[in-house]
Amino acid sequence: MKDLRTNFLDHVKKGLNGKPLFLRIIFWDGHEYAFNQDIRVTMRISSAKLISRMLMGSALDVLGEGYVEGTIGIDGRYQDILAVAEGLSDAFPAKKPRSGIFRKYHAAHSKSRDADAIHYHYDVSNDFYKLWLDRNMVYSCGYFKTGAEDIDTAQEQKLDHICRKLHLQPGERLLDIGCGWGGLLSWAATHYGIQGVGVTLSEQQFAYTKERMEREGLADRVEIRLQDYRDIPERDYFDKVSSVGMFEHVGRAKLGEYFGVINRVLREGGWVMNHGITASQQDDEDGHHSGSDFMDKYVFPDGEIPHLWRLVLEMAGQDLEVLDVENLRPHYAQTLIHWVQRLEAHKDEAIAMVGDKRYRIWAIYMAGCAYAFWRNWSALHQVLAVKQGGAELTPRPWERQYQYQKDRFRLAAPDWGDL
Repeated sequence: MKDLRTNFLDHVKKGLNGKPLFLRIIFWDGHEYAFNQDIRVTMRISSAKLISRMLMGSALDVLGEGYVEGTIGIDGRYQDILAVAEGLSDAFPAKKPRSGIFRKYHAAHSKSRDADAIHYHYDVSNDFYKLWLDRNMVYSCGYFKTGAEDIDTAQEQKLDHICRKLHLQPGERLLDIGCGWGGLLSWAATHYGIQGVGVTLSEQQFAYTKERMEREGLADRVEIRLQDYRDIPERDYFDKVSSVGMFEHVGRAKLGEYFGVINRVLREGGWVMNHGITASQQDDEDGHHSGSDFMDKYVFPDGEIPHLWRLVLEMAGQDLEVLDVENLRPHYAQTLIHWVQRLEAHKDEAIAMVGDKRYRIWAIYMAGCAYAFWRNWSALHQVLAVKQGGAELTPRPWERQYQYQKDRFRLAAPDWGDL
């Protein structure tokens, strides 16, 4: 055991290559070792097997699993814990270079398998999500104008930003794919006068959102369906389509089909806004990465994220011409910090609802994702596109000011003059 511990410590020190690690480790036999006099994180390792697994690689997966299962105890601030985890990961790299927060592989993504994955993540408890989400129950990246906003303000700014990007008009038909707890549809119907349809695979979201529309007096204008996006029957019907934080569940191999459905349901000249997590590097799409085993096992079964180039390519293949791209990476880091702080503030209530293990899963996953966005391991892109199936120029603005002003935008149209 002594040789194993010594080998582990030597391996870490060599891998750090002179970088500081503010960590003290207490081993299973009571021995302690501090890598720095400034101790910000204390880690208690209960078994030599954990050391052996880290020596074999994928330290982030081992640390995450050990924390959730209670075989590794960790004390310290989340930002310090994650910095230490990154340092250990550098010393014990995965089989391929670290990046991203999801496993990238071609899962089956059948309707039943996708429904099971959604049920696992979203049907935890509506009351659990209420503890730490904003007042509109929006479970996606907020939108900050100063960075100092509270989460309620940031999410309402995001909802309005999406509505402005889509240039929603009274009476337009809006489809929200993966509508969550109905925050966007409620905002769009109340403030922009749309007629809406929302689809979700989560039974708890479906029940909550149906009741919400009744409670807010919107049931005659907004229909909520428990439905797979592939089963949406309309054709050339919707004026606008939104998809927020959903396409990460689609799967890389299914992106063409996904955007094909959007093309089918959208009228010619209609707009779509796709908001979702993307890989930060082009080569991040393939292979196994540090942390991906943890995310796949405990958080997002079958989650896959493509790079932006693939997103744009697949949209173009379905006659969806890109109008606007915005990277909200810092916004998601800040959103996740708000969420984990709010979850921590309601720790006792959360554990009473979902148990200590699931509480630890959600806390470390959200803190880890905040760190990942901050460190550019993942990105978040909003991509706005128009269905351009014919040769004639479909209506679109000359510039982007319409997104920030209430004035109706000026349509871009060629002026042929006397030619």
